[in-house]
Amino acid sequence: MSLAERKRQLVRDELAEAALRLLARQGFEETTVDDLAAAAGVSRRTFFRYFASKEDVVISSVVVVTEGIVAEVAARPADEPPAVAIREAVKTVTLEDFAENREKSVALIRHTQNIPALRARFAERQDLLRDDLAAVLARRAGRDTIAPRDQFAAGLGLLAFVGALQYWAASDGRADPAAVLDSAFEEAGQAFTV
Repeated sequence: MSLAERKRQLVRDELAEAALRLLARQGFEETTVDDLAAAAGVSRRTFFRYFASKEDVVISSVVVVTEGIVAEVAARPADEPPAVAIREAVKTVTLEDFAENREKSVALIRHTQNIPALRARFAERQDLLRDDLAAVLARRAGRDTIAPRDQFAAGLGLLAFVGALQYWAASDGRADPAAVLDSAFEEAGQAFTV
């Protein structure tokens, strides 16, 4: 990445962070693009150089998380069971941010559940995450093609992750996110041993 690209990414990250904090405080529907630009200390025009809409600001944060999870699963030991690899990757990528930015994280999760446009975009990201996880699980197992078991493990891991997010947000972020994730993955695994 060139210096100019790194600088652009840094500005984008700072803009997204300021915007997400404002959205957490004011609410999604109540916040305008002008509000987001002002919170970040940039013009409306500058905002639109980095994001096409306020929905894109929220989804950009989701993209960072999902890409991080895929990278973490790929880096985990190949002999680790898929559910463990996904659970531990999710913890690595999310727990620190949840602890440091509880209010913002809870608001982001709620926005992706309650705002129809964001819910649809979040569902698209979930589909991509499931497919990317299945591909990584296949590679970890030494397969060139994705087997049904890779798709099932990725789908089940995704369901556990999203369920944990929803439960944690419903607790206003008061529940221990690590315990919630552990419980969600344990329950998901037991659901198929009945």
